[in-house]
Amino acid sequence: MTKDRCTDKGARPCIVENARLRRELAMALERQAATSEILNVIARSPTDVQPVFGVISGSAQRLLGGKSALVTRVVGDMLHLAACTAGSPDGDEQIRASFPAALTASGIHSRVAATSTIAFRSDVETDLGVPQAVRDMARARGYHSIVVVPMLREGRAIGTIGVSRAEPGAFDESQVELLKTFADQAVIAVENVRLFEEVQVRTTQLSKSLDDLRAAQDRLVQTEKLTSLGQLTAGIAHEIKNPLNFVNNFASLSAELTDELSETLTGLAVPDTAREEIEELSGMLKDNLGKIVQHGKRADSIVKNMLLHSRGGGGEHRRIALNALVDESLALAYHGARAERPQLSVGFERNYDPAVGSIEIFPQEITRVLLNVISNGFYAVAERLGECGTGYDPRLSIRTRSLGESVEIRIRDNGVGIPSGVKEKMFDPFFTTKPPGEGTGLGLSMSHDIVVKQHGGRIDVETEPGAFTEFIVTLPRDNGVRRNQS
Repeated sequence: MTKDRCTDKGARPCIVENARLRRELAMALERQAATSEILNVIARSPTDVQPVFGVISGSAQRLLGGKSALVTRVVGDMLHLAACTAGSPDGDEQIRASFPAALTASGIHSRVAATSTIAFRSDVETDLGVPQAVRDMARARGYHSIVVVPMLREGRAIGTIGVSRAEPGAFDESQVELLKTFADQAVIAVENVRLFEEVQVRTTQLSKSLDDLRAAQDRLVQTEKLTSLGQLTAGIAHEIKNPLNFVNNFASLSAELTDELSETLTGLAVPDTAREEIEELSGMLKDNLGKIVQHGKRADSIVKNMLLHSRGGGGEHRRIALNALVDESLALAYHGARAERPQLSVGFERNYDPAVGSIEIFPQEITRVLLNVISNGFYAVAERLGECGTGYDPRLSIRTRSLGESVEIRIRDNGVGIPSGVKEKMFDPFFTTKPPGEGTGLGLSMSHDIVVKQHGGRIDVETEPGAFTEFIVTLPRDNGVRRNQS
């Protein structure tokens, strides 16, 4: 009977202890399940922290028996609400109305974010040092006790997690540790998103750099092809120049021989009918030879310009008649355009100011500029002709004007025009709107350097998309290059 009584006496303490252990075990399992759920949400949301904050807020309220729980983020010098779990719609509305809040505000979340330390109040009504505004806010929300932990990254708070309860009393150590675990998980989520975004940005940058590198490589290959083409052009021009000189010289000589033939026939006894026929044929022959000489000289001028354009260096700086250079460049560019598009027919308007006279320049370099700009004009009118078809009259005007100490060359086409976004980048190296294989993006960049850096001039553009483009090249009569080089 004594043994049974002892057993009876110890039964209740054992039952109480077992019940306590079961509650603690259940609580531990529930907390473990909550942290596991948060980790799963982090894994599922690598680009968005909001789902993580929502789960943390709900778990904190449930596991700590809170009236409400909330998560905040530090943005600059303000504290913003990131997630909120309240016991009622009114409580939720009151909490959201309190944010954003300054880090210097009297609220406990602001203080924790500013100091990066844990803070709690056992009873807002009776604790010392609680501002009246905080007491009023606690009454409005219906809580007495609150605990707030910081979300720390490298020792600094990037946000807070807080739980408030309706009843007064301190939070036990395990509850605070659970909130600290939630805070660590929140920081992991924030870091994951930040790192993911950085990787995405870096990947985009690397992809763009790779594309730019490939484009630059293609353009350099194209430039090398153009260099080779220039060398080939120079070789062909040299080969053409010799027989062309032969044609020009012998055409002039033959024209002189027709005069000698006429003089010889004067002293001969020839029937009047035959004499008239011979003189007529002699005159026709002389006219034909004159046309050969005229066009031969024109061809010789084109060949000279081809040789100037194909040279790599700047050439000789000298005084030259600008109007003649402009007209020769126009002819050479038109021949090139017709070679690419045999059906292209463009109307010209030439207006050369005689007062322009001669100026000191690098002729072959300015020829390159003119060829680039004029060729672009032919390309623009050809593009518009392809879009509009019949009814469109392709035209290109070129005029010069003396401005006293400087001269102006205006080249205007009525082609497709230049969009504003393109106009801002048109002088950038390697920028082109032409299809692959049709442009290197170096022509206007090179032209800008020749006019501005080499000659101390200006190159401006006026344009209206779908209507016209006009390049204005302004050159000083004497840019001092010769003095600078000496």
